[in-house]
Amino acid sequence: MVAAPSQFAEVAHPVLRSAEIVPPSEVERGVVVFDLDGTILDDLPAISQLAADVMSGAFDTPPEEARIHYLATTGMPFEAQLAQLYPHAPTELRARTARAFHQRKVTEAYARAKPFPEVPKLLKRLGQARWTLAVSTGAETEMAELILEREGLRFWFDAVLGSGEGTKREHLREYRRRYPHAPLFLVGDSRFDMEAALSAPGVVALGRASRLPAWTLAPSDLEKWGAAWADYSLSELPAVLERLARRRPPRDGRPKAAARRRR
Repeated sequence: MVAAPSQFAEVAHPVLRSAEIVPPSEVERGVVVFDLDGTILDDLPAISQLAADVMSGAFDTPPEEARIHYLATTGMPFEAQLAQLYPHAPTELRARTARAFHQRKVTEAYARAKPFPEVPKLLKRLGQARWTLAVSTGAETEMAELILEREGLRFWFDAVLGSGEGTKREHLREYRRRYPHAPLFLVGDSRFDMEAALSAPGVVALGRASRLPAWTLAPSDLEKWGAAWADYSLSELPAVLERLARRRPPRDGRPKAAARRRR
């Protein structure tokens, strides 16, 4: 049974504002949408330490406590995390803290961020299997594009949507519009990723679990929050996608055999 939505509701950005309207298209297999931080990039240890430092300095929270609070609410925009964690703090203080975090995230965490070891081969396997790949991230789109280019991964992605295009829920609605008839999967690493997938009709949530000092998000946690599959590595993701795709009924609802006869 899927757990009830978290008390930390996602704070929506303005309605998605894309520079161009991408026309809907058909794809050969399905669409796999990846979160960036903590899913493609092995950057959660560095980002959580940075967040702890910024939050400790601004709100006098003990650093280790601040780190755990950040990890417990990761997946939300940082501004939304601060609003939930420090609701009585002055708005301007939260805004300054968020700006400091984003600046340091770029200059410190992203400067050293690397993909998880299995990711390059994974993306190649999925691309060769004719899956359409995309990114949904809370980072700025331009920064996400630069990191993916730097790591030699941008080639595999059909599209990248970031903070300027809205929240993850809005990204999923946009991807559903772009690929109206395709099976759609979201691969993320947080409770909020799973809940975003569940909020979008027809999207299947898949999870990367994590182990950090004094913090574990187990596969069972992500499954409790709606993941159809979760593991500490994404190495088995191609096989999982194949298995889930076989289970998916045809769009018209008829059994596969009947659909084949009709063709």
